[in-house]
Amino acid sequence: MPEPGSGITSVMAGLYPQRCPATPPRTAGGCEPPPAGYGLRMQAVVWHGRRDVRVDSVPDPRIEEPTDVIVRVTSSGICGSDLHLYELLGPFLREGDILGHEPMGTVEEVGAEVTAVAPGDRVVVPFNVSCGTCFMCRQGLHSQCETTQVREQGSGAALFGYTRLYGQVPGGQAQYLRVPFGNTLPIKVPDGPPDDRFVYLSDVLPTAWQAVRYADIPPGGSLVVLGLGPIGEMSARVALHQGAGQVIGVDLVPERLARAAGRGVHVLDLREHRHDLADTVRELTGGRGPDSVIDAVGMESHGAPVGKLAQQSVSLLPDSVAEPLMRRVGVDRLHALYLAIDIVRRGGTISLVGVYGGMTDPLPMLKLFDKQIQLRMGQANVHRWVPDLLPLLTDEDPLGVDGFASHHLPLREAPRAYDMFQHKRDGAVKILLQP
Repeated sequence: MPEPGSGITSVMAGLYPQRCPATPPRTAGGCEPPPAGYGLRMQAVVWHGRRDVRVDSVPDPRIEEPTDVIVRVTSSGICGSDLHLYELLGPFLREGDILGHEPMGTVEEVGAEVTAVAPGDRVVVPFNVSCGTCFMCRQGLHSQCETTQVREQGSGAALFGYTRLYGQVPGGQAQYLRVPFGNTLPIKVPDGPPDDRFVYLSDVLPTAWQAVRYADIPPGGSLVVLGLGPIGEMSARVALHQGAGQVIGVDLVPERLARAAGRGVHVLDLREHRHDLADTVRELTGGRGPDSVIDAVGMESHGAPVGKLAQQSVSLLPDSVAEPLMRRVGVDRLHALYLAIDIVRRGGTISLVGVYGGMTDPLPMLKLFDKQIQLRMGQANVHRWVPDLLPLLTDEDPLGVDGFASHHLPLREAPRAYDMFQHKRDGAVKILLQP
């Protein structure tokens, strides 16, 4: 583990030396050419610009450290936060970056010091790049791993496939993935059931589980979930499984509302309750509001056109201007958070799981203080929740993971999949890419 303050440069640079993508050829930015004789080319989803992802041929990953493993990816999800890369966070990306942080597959090769997994083992790869042995990991805070913290960016643990802010680590929407910390990071899962049974351990399940735990719903209590995308819907399922007495889900996409209603969630269509949602929720919760609210929307929320315009305008600026502006100022569309603050009962809890990125967003501190609201948030600590989740991935499938994906598409169709997911077309709720 590095000394405090040594930053990611000394640790992650050795784990992930930046390599030039094979297509198009590029030498800017100090990246290394592929090693002589390397030769092999895999297919991967590569960022080329705003709303421009392509499937390119890039060098296969290789063992760099004795604790590395190479995973042949069999399934990899497109996450709602990938849409931030697709639409907004271009200033923190470089052309050629490989996307994706929800993969699983089969171990293809292991480094000399790896003993926990072997070639042929089936594994899920958490989206946090965490060592599993530092102080933070031992506290169950894997998203704050001290070995991979991106200190020069002021960020927590590195993430697979997610911008310079989080280490610029090559992602898992690819045929192969290099995974460090082979003895502690990959999650070994049984052979037999389809990938859909386990792939959500990479992100969706632990993120939803943590969101519900952070929401601190009393036994038989009430919960409102704002946003019924993959994380919001799974949060609602988890809450019901854990004994919540009443779960209300809010969204405006018909397919999402129908899916949640089919799992026993009381759904409210935002298109019908745009002006009376808070009053409607209070009527459904004894006049005082729900015990807990999960904001699973974040900065993609509807209802704040000025914030949306500001985000999109910044994303169109040159990187040299946009990056410091987004880092130091940042404008989030806080409609969902303001709504959560309004509707939660006094003394209740808000769990933020939707991604926010602004640095100077105004918060209604008087209202938060006056209502005595508890507020919890953060990236999911994947390994912290795996012991709770693995027993649920049984033949009974209580969380309904087997049918959770709305689409399974080959990796080569990733550009269409991103466009479909972004525009919520063809009932796209959760897409799994299959290399």
